[in-house]
Amino acid sequence: MSAALSLKCGQCGVQLKSVAEAQTHGEMTGHTQFEESTEAVLALTCTECGKPCRSQTEVDLHKKRTGHENYVDKTDEAKAMDTETEMKTVAAELREEAGLPPAAAKDSAGGSGDGAAAEGKEGEMVEPEVDQALKQQLEDMGFLANKSIRALHATGTSSLEQAVNWLVEHGEDADIDTPLLIPKEEPKVKLSPAEAKAAAEEILRKAKVKREKEERELERLREQERIRSGKELLAAKKLEEEQQFRRNVEERAREKREEARAREKIRAKLAEDKRERRRKLGLPEELTPEEIAKEAAEAAEKKRKAEAGKLRLPVKPASAAEKMRAALVEMKKAAGDDEARNSTAWLTLLKLIGNVAHAPQVEKFRRIKLTNAAIQSRLTSLPGSITFLELCGFQKDESGEALVMPEDKVDDILINAAEDEINKAMSNPFFGKL
Repeated sequence: MSAALSLKCGQCGVQLKSVAEAQTHGEMTGHTQFEESTEAVLALTCTECGKPCRSQTEVDLHKKRTGHENYVDKTDEAKAMDTETEMKTVAAELREEAGLPPAAAKDSAGGSGDGAAAEGKEGEMVEPEVDQALKQQLEDMGFLANKSIRALHATGTSSLEQAVNWLVEHGEDADIDTPLLIPKEEPKVKLSPAEAKAAAEEILRKAKVKREKEERELERLREQERIRSGKELLAAKKLEEEQQFRRNVEERAREKREEARAREKIRAKLAEDKRERRRKLGLPEELTPEEIAKEAAEAAEKKRKAEAGKLRLPVKPASAAEKMRAALVEMKKAAGDDEARNSTAWLTLLKLIGNVAHAPQVEKFRRIKLTNAAIQSRLTSLPGSITFLELCGFQKDESGEALVMPEDKVDDILINAAEDEINKAMSNPFFGKL
């Protein structure tokens, strides 16, 4: 029969390396059914960080957290278990923790029953106690007394059939007819109910202390694993971000190279088309020095105009803006506390100059009748309003009954400055009050 390499829980199927692991598993889960197994516990070790993994699930989780792919399989190096010895060791530890004396070693029933069985041991040797009724039945079946005692002691049972089967198997043993003697056991001290209860409570207390200690140690190991896993995840994330940044840089460089190649192809195509057109016109393919000089002059002029256009910013004249602001202040003070009247006048100004800005070619927008009742009530009744319009470019006609603005006198910069001053005055609640 093959040697056992692990213990298997009969209730959940988990593989365990030792009796101690099985005991811990039983304490944590309440499972009690374990059996020896010739299947070794999986032993995979990460070659990059040395983490041991005992299942494929642990391997998959470790790969997901760290990205490590290489593992060494040490399952075949598992050693055979000596279950009996391990169980005796665990039992001795439990008896020691419970404060009980070590278990007395029993003499093997199949071994020698003479004085040699007690060699090196002190104490009186006596014949083992067995079921006298079964012993009598065996003797009635023709077995001698010594054989009957050995069979009943070896089987340790009250089954006549098992005792007979043992005698059949060991009938040829050399010491089968020798009287069996074993060390006399000391009589057990019978505890009172109170003492038995106290001893049981002490055993339970020690077991609870041991379990709590193991749980604390397990929690500590779990916390260490959590911290280590967190560090691995952060390192893996940082590495992925660095790799992604490098990929982005490489992709951008590749795109630039492709754009440069595309522009070069376009320039080559344009140059070829230009030569083709010159051939059709009967001209030489390459430009003459005069044509080259002419194109250079045109390019320089185009560049100069573009730069001049950039420099020509809509800057309002400082003096005109200040005068416009003074005219608005005069209107504000003339209106006094009548905010609605002042607001109506400013909105009318915006409307009049806005019409000119949007359609300077329309003559009616460039003419304001001062005799108009609506203009008088909304605008010109406030001092400073006509001054503001004149600053925008309007002029009184010969009759003095209208303000007009010649089309060639429309100044976009001046009109924009006027609109800006009105908007700032309307948005400032303290305008004209300081």
